[in-house]
Amino acid sequence: MKSRRNFTKTVIVAIIALDVILAGSCKKGSKEYAYETAQVKKGTIINTITATGTLEADTTVLIGTQVSGVINKIFVDFNSVVKKHQLLAVLDTTPLQTQVRQSQAALDQSKGEMEFQSATFERYQALLDKKLIAQADYDQVKYNYSTARANLKTAQAGYDKAVVNLNYAYITSPILGVVLNRAVDQGQTVASSFSTPNLFTVANDLTQMHVEANVDEADIGQVKQGQPVDFTVDAFPTEIFKGDVRQIRLQPIVTSNVVTYTVIVNAPNPEKKLMPGMTANITVLVQKVDSVLIIPGKALRFTPDAAFLAEYMKNNPMGQRQGTGGAGRPAGTEGTAGTAGTGGTAGTAANQPNPGGFQAGGQTGKKPVIVWVKEGDKVRRVRVATGAIDGSNAEIKFGLKEGDEVILSMTLGGKSSTTTAAAPTTTSPFMPTRPPAGGRGR
Repeated sequence: MKSRRNFTKTVIVAIIALDVILAGSCKKGSKEYAYETAQVKKGTIINTITATGTLEADTTVLIGTQVSGVINKIFVDFNSVVKKHQLLAVLDTTPLQTQVRQSQAALDQSKGEMEFQSATFERYQALLDKKLIAQADYDQVKYNYSTARANLKTAQAGYDKAVVNLNYAYITSPILGVVLNRAVDQGQTVASSFSTPNLFTVANDLTQMHVEANVDEADIGQVKQGQPVDFTVDAFPTEIFKGDVRQIRLQPIVTSNVVTYTVIVNAPNPEKKLMPGMTANITVLVQKVDSVLIIPGKALRFTPDAAFLAEYMKNNPMGQRQGTGGAGRPAGTEGTAGTAGTGGTAGTAANQPNPGGFQAGGQTGKKPVIVWVKEGDKVRRVRVATGAIDGSNAEIKFGLKEGDEVILSMTLGGKSSTTTAAAPTTTSPFMPTRPPAGGRGR
């Protein structure tokens, strides 16, 4: 009886030891992963481009003089508001008036000569009709008459030019605007030779200005006429001014092998805070998509490690690896696993770095992309199609539904986290689990 009891105890001890060994073996074989996840939610995709430009008045006129002389009087100063045809300055008119009088005298002399030659020509023509003079004498008188007539025209032109030059001494504004610059002082001599000297700079109404921005050639294709623009200036760093794209100029600007294009942006300035020459930092809204499903771009670039991926492929043969596609949405069959390497490579080429054409600037994915979705303790692959993409998020056209959790990264051990709430550490669904408390072989 005693030996039977000893045998029973020995068997029980052996069973317990075997149970402990099996449990320890299973624990070593399992791997616990921590996941960083984000919920699929509705949001807005916004893409912008930035550039730097200079504020300018819509019309700026450099006013000069076409005659030389001394500035006799100036009627305006810096920042003076002027009307169209308003008198700005007057040159000394003494020499110009002298030229007018000389031209007038030459004109009177030519008129007298013309009258004399005209009367002579008429007399000789009457005598020629009566055959009383020679043809040669008539021809000479006719020539003198023609010369006098030409000299009269020349004298008239000289007089007209002198009058015009006298009028040029009175400098007026060609537009309604404000004087930005006055380059001369009273008593200063200005000389008009090969180039017209600039006396005043007048800009039109400064309540409507524009920004001349230089946009890089990589971004110019996204800029369209009428797109809204926000811009700031250093003088008012906390204030955002509004405008829109007015014109895209085709002439390229090449500086140190960098190609840019000039974009003209309307800049309303009702309060006249903005001034010509200010540096403006513009932001052009090139794309905005509202109320669409979005996920972080990191989810598109995520791939599990090689061990996890190999086990997933083993437990999910090709015929069973179907994307769920979200509620009520079909999804295609996923491709086979690629060669396992550092960090693992998921299935198709669509899950390579920068999948689906992911990049800032609103580019749309052309191929289906693989994302990994976590549902409780389970992980699955889902094919999705991306739409608009910015630097942080991507639009999901189909494949997921609002509230799904997409995996951004995974680590061995640690604690899982999500963008909305923390999640408990999850054991890989493909690893063996510890036997039940009853033990094996009982």
